[in-house]
Amino acid sequence: MSICFLQAAVRQRIPNLKDKRPAPGDLQVNPSGRQVPCSPLQVARLSGNGCTAPQPERQALSERLPRAPRGCPRRSRTASLNRDYTAPQAGSAASPPVLAGRPHHDLGGGFAELSQTGKILEKTGLCSQITFGRYVRQGRKLGVDPKLFIQDLQFNKVPVRVYQPKATSDGRRRGIIFFHGGGWVFGSLDTYEKVCRYISRESESVVVSVQYRLAPEHKYPAAYEDCLNATIHFMKNIELYGVDPANVIVCGDSAGGNLAAAVSQTLAGRSDLPKLRAQILIYPGLQALDFNLPSYQQNRGVPLLFRERAAFFALQYLNGDALHMQEVLEGSHIPPDMRLKYRKWVSPDNIPEKFKVRGVKPLRPTDFIAEVYETVKRFCEPNLCPLLAEDAIVHQLPESFILTCEYDVLRDDGLLYKKRLEDNGVRVTWYHLEDGFHGIISLYDYCGFSFPAGKRGLDSVVNFLKSL
Repeated sequence: MSICFLQAAVRQRIPNLKDKRPAPGDLQVNPSGRQVPCSPLQVARLSGNGCTAPQPERQALSERLPRAPRGCPRRSRTASLNRDYTAPQAGSAASPPVLAGRPHHDLGGGFAELSQTGKILEKTGLCSQITFGRYVRQGRKLGVDPKLFIQDLQFNKVPVRVYQPKATSDGRRRGIIFFHGGGWVFGSLDTYEKVCRYISRESESVVVSVQYRLAPEHKYPAAYEDCLNATIHFMKNIELYGVDPANVIVCGDSAGGNLAAAVSQTLAGRSDLPKLRAQILIYPGLQALDFNLPSYQQNRGVPLLFRERAAFFALQYLNGDALHMQEVLEGSHIPPDMRLKYRKWVSPDNIPEKFKVRGVKPLRPTDFIAEVYETVKRFCEPNLCPLLAEDAIVHQLPESFILTCEYDVLRDDGLLYKKRLEDNGVRVTWYHLEDGFHGIISLYDYCGFSFPAGKRGLDSVVNFLKSL
């Protein structure tokens, strides 16, 4: 099944769609909510054979399309052509990240277009947005790696993929338990295959990639429990994989970073298991109390994670739906006394001033809505929002590595957790990608594209591992 097939199916389900096709100059809404004129290229994309753009202009536009790298799905050819993105305001300390010589916001149009296609498919009853999103993001199984043994197993009924270097080792290796990102909704072992292979090869470590259950079919705490159970199983059977029990690390990106932080906190108090050597949190999402922190304001329309989608994913994980998303975005879901309690940990005051010079404004407090709080009150549980853990837990945590990106709504979650860890005497290595955006690590060697910032970020993870 292809995206073209899905779009054709949509046109069959909506007979009068042709009458609704846009013309050049018609207004459309971009990801940041602004109305902008519809370009002839967008008309060509949305209209198919019934395009209202003149044939010569369509041909000229087609000739300007960049060729997709060999082996890359065709959708990638146009993913970088739309530029309807809220650009960083003046005063930014960094320039936008670059993809093959072009700013990263070139990705925004293609990402928004895929999101819109998912909404159309859901409205027409063909499939849900989430099903379509999983189809688009699905990875491919790679061939044999000459340097790694790779096998699919189950750890306490949780599917995992184990990567072991083939080269001989003088002693026991370090073990890395990896939790993939994807908003608790997307992602798979195949999606992160290249990332896990790279980490295993370059750091000469055993890597265990965990396929936890996904929302909304499996709500919180399913993903957390799967990651915890897989980690405990690995630690109890560690001798089978030639891993040093004193050198086990949990690692994850985005939602996987959230899960790694939660697992690390849970294991901090366990006396029947070896202590974790470290935790690696790559642009983690760590709280759902405040979706108006400076990074949320600055990067609300920056791909690959928009502000609204961050709240959408958190609600899908918690409740299996996105009800009350607007109230959550506005902050009406947290009681005033609880907001005051957690302000010492979740506050713009704890973020360095240099991160608040770009497009930040103070916001008026919103009225608390008790009915909404009743549906989302588990947002205050540390296993879901690790930033809210008590100091007694935080000070027991292992050495930590935190990677943040300037152009990421979750940047401040990482900065706030970094401060909490340091305040509790935990050693922290922090790596900040001034030209990075959310999800950049997961796009390592994606269809032949080159993200220099993503490669630097991945290498910083490897270098940290080698230093342990």
